[in-house]
Amino acid sequence: MNTELFGVFGGTESFTRFRSMDEFDDVVVGPSITVGIRDFGLGTPGWSASYEGEFGCCVIWGEIYVPDRETNAARWFLEAYKRDGSEALAELNGSYLVVLDTPNESFVATDPVRSRECFYTDEPGVRVFGTDSSTVAETITEPSFHRDGILEFLHLGVTLGEKTSLEQLSRLPIDSQLRPSSVTDLDRFVYDTSEFDYVGTLADRLERAIERRSILPGRKGLLLSAGYDSRTLLSQLPEIEHCYTVGNSTAQEVIGAKRLAAQYGADHTAFGPDERYLYADESKVRYSQGIKESLHIHHAGYTNEIDVDTIYHGLLCDTFFRGHFTAHVDLEVFGKQVPFERLDPDPDPIDVLLSKFGYSRSTSQELAERTDFGVDPESFVRQAVRTEFEAMLGRSDSIQNAINCCGIANQPSMPFHTQLADNFFASFLATDVELLDWHLRAPPSKRSTDTFLAACKRIDPEMLRHRPPDRPHNVKLFNEMERFVRRKTPLFDSFESPWPDRQQLFTRYNFDQRLLPELEHVYDLPARHKLRLNDFLGWVESWDDSTDQHTEWLTRNTSLVQ
Repeated sequence: MNTELFGVFGGTESFTRFRSMDEFDDVVVGPSITVGIRDFGLGTPGWSASYEGEFGCCVIWGEIYVPDRETNAARWFLEAYKRDGSEALAELNGSYLVVLDTPNESFVATDPVRSRECFYTDEPGVRVFGTDSSTVAETITEPSFHRDGILEFLHLGVTLGEKTSLEQLSRLPIDSQLRPSSVTDLDRFVYDTSEFDYVGTLADRLERAIERRSILPGRKGLLLSAGYDSRTLLSQLPEIEHCYTVGNSTAQEVIGAKRLAAQYGADHTAFGPDERYLYADESKVRYSQGIKESLHIHHAGYTNEIDVDTIYHGLLCDTFFRGHFTAHVDLEVFGKQVPFERLDPDPDPIDVLLSKFGYSRSTSQELAERTDFGVDPESFVRQAVRTEFEAMLGRSDSIQNAINCCGIANQPSMPFHTQLADNFFASFLATDVELLDWHLRAPPSKRSTDTFLAACKRIDPEMLRHRPPDRPHNVKLFNEMERFVRRKTPLFDSFESPWPDRQQLFTRYNFDQRLLPELEHVYDLPARHKLRLNDFLGWVESWDDSTDQHTEWLTRNTSLVQ
């Protein structure tokens, strides 16, 4: 990858067993850790930083803001930790990993929601860690594949918890620390609902969070949809010069996004959904890290045409502010189950999470018939999700919040941000600590679209001038009724999906033969599941010199390779 943090719990001799110091912009050597960082933005305010002092050393990788307008976040944290101990972790704000090494203790910590992954292994005889799963996997002398991790990825689109596709490779869980011989949980992401001014507080905190992120350098752009989330940034950042949307110029989503860009005086470019939209070569697959779908990186094929230095996006605003993982009562409307605005008083956590992860029972069964690992897919995925859900109960004060916590801890779409942050100064608004605190304290009933839109109106009364094309009404039920009428009435245009037709593109550009030439028996699976297979196989090939190892393993354990 273009940017990377890689380290060992050990000295330079241990570090150079695996990597050359010349591969990194800076290598920091502490009492117990040696860590290298490669980042085009190293030392830029709001971005990665490193520091060595009398008390020890610190490296922070990613987007980072600290109090007091300190320009070197690593220096600030080292001094704050000396003064305040672990409480200083709560003051770090952004989407990052932090490495601290002093004579008294050493650790690697995630941000509160694990928006940046940290992979680690003890297999080489020394604890190795890093942000690129491929380079950490390369240090494993005798890797073996993790059946459950691979199955979860193929059936759910995400490997759950701390697992990866390798037995010897793990990753830090949500809100945690990696220490020399252990992993410890932190307590920054714990639900504690209370009463306060939900709308006013959210509006104020959104404004402050956006202002914080305005310091990122250079020409600024925005990945813009016609929906609600990204327009919040557009409204408050007049520095945004250019907006980008994936879709045909005549698509409803693109027309809506173009209107928003014009409203706030920004240029707009639509990227036509040609083969670049779905084609998943090595340059895209590596961001899946072998655990999540590269499909979520909608913009990957157009990266070279995004002509800005800093890019903003609204990823996960629906999750933290509008209750994406919250369970609602379903109503049957014209034969379709539609979530109503009322909370489900007795939700089935497993059903809710499977639905939110996009699990398809029928497709999963088809996949199992072609990739037979000797397990019943329905029983397997339900138990896997149940185990992960139960692991989140200690961070939650209700079943609804435990569902949310499990969804956030295993958010499938993180590769979207991973790829952006590897190519731009990429701001992740939803990870702001003030906004996370709002999410943790607001009850599920208040983490809703109504609350979010009311906050948007407080920030800018004109922000909602243009409605999303598929949501002309404030009430979800009315939107679904209009959707049905439009679909059944020849005189009206139907609401369009905001995303291009994957199956159509797969056929048009012959992706079966181009991506999976030796797997003819999976060609009739949906495009999404074939892309998961390609992600897994491509990720293994990125670090495995013996390129047939994974196919040999699959042959022994499944009917995938025939």
